[in-house]
Amino acid sequence: MTELISTAHSPWVDPHLHVWGWEIPVYLFLGGWTAGIMVLCGWALWKGQRDERPHATFSLASSGLFMLAFLAISLGMGALFLDLEHKLYVWRLYLTFEPASPMSWGAWILMLVYPVLVMGMLLDPPRSLMNRFPRIEPAWTSLTDNLTVRRLTGLVSICTGVALGIYTGILLSALGARPLWSSAILGPLFLFSGLSAAAAFAHWASPDQPEREYLAKIDNQFLASELAMVLLLLIGLATSTEAHMQAAHLFLGGPYTAVFWVGVVGLGIVLPLVIQSLAVTHRVPHTPLAPVLVLLGGLALRFVIVSAGQVSHWPRL
Repeated sequence: MTELISTAHSPWVDPHLHVWGWEIPVYLFLGGWTAGIMVLCGWALWKGQRDERPHATFSLASSGLFMLAFLAISLGMGALFLDLEHKLYVWRLYLTFEPASPMSWGAWILMLVYPVLVMGMLLDPPRSLMNRFPRIEPAWTSLTDNLTVRRLTGLVSICTGVALGIYTGILLSALGARPLWSSAILGPLFLFSGLSAAAAFAHWASPDQPEREYLAKIDNQFLASELAMVLLLLIGLATSTEAHMQAAHLFLGGPYTAVFWVGVVGLGIVLPLVIQSLAVTHRVPHTPLAPVLVLLGGLALRFVIVSAGQVSHWPRL
C-alpha cells in the first residue's frame, strides 16, 4: 500500500497521506456484523420467537448471538482504540454531543449498543445461570416472559443495529477529502453487508434446519442488495467529477481492480449467492462454504474501500 502511494505520480494521489492499517477495516467489519446480529435477533424478538433450550445456542431467538455480538463489538472497539493517536483523551467524546460530527454520533451509538446487547442476553439466560440466583429467578422470569418487554427490546435492538450499521459507512463518507468515500451509498452498503455477514454466520451456526433455510433465503436478498449498491457506488463515482471518476478507475482498470472484482464481488457476493440459491431450492446440500465466503468478502470489502479511499484524492495545485 505504501509503495503504491509513494510511486504514484498523479495529481489525484496524495503522497503525504497518513495510511490507516488493519485496525479500521476490522473495526468497521465487526461493527457491521454486530449491527446485523442486532437487527436479526431484534426481529426474532419482535415476532415473539423464543428458544426453550436450557443452554445458550446460536439461534436467533436465543441469547447466544447477543453474547457473541457483545464480544465482537468489544474486539472492534479494541481495534479502534489501537488506531487512535491520542488514546488518553478518548473519554472527552462523552462529555459533549456534536450533532454535525459523525464521530460524536458514533461514540454515543456505541454507548447505547452495550446496554441493548446486555438486555438481549438477559432475556433468555441459560437456566444453569438462573438456578444460581433462586431469589430473583421468579421475578426475572415473570419480567422476561412479558411479550411487551420482549417486543420492545427487539424494536430497540433493530433501531440501534440499523444506526450502528449505517454509521460504519457514514464514518468514511463524512471525510470529503477522499473522493472515493464521498458517497451517500456507503452507509446503506455497509449496513447490508453487515446484515449479510450476520445472516451468513447465523445460517452456518443455527441448530435449527428450518431457521438455516430461512436465513439462507434472506441472506440471498441481502447479497443481491449489496451487489446493487456496489454497482450504484461505481456508477455514481463514474458519472461525477473528474476526481470521482479517477476514484472509480481504481476499481475499473486501476490497482484495486483484481482484488475488488475477484475477491469482493466474485468470491464474496456472487459465488455465495449462487451456492445459497441452489441450496434453498434443494439442488445442492447446504454447505458452510457460502457463509465463510460471505464473511471473508465482507471483511475484504472494508479493507479495499478503506485502502483505496486513502489513495483517492482531489487534484494537487
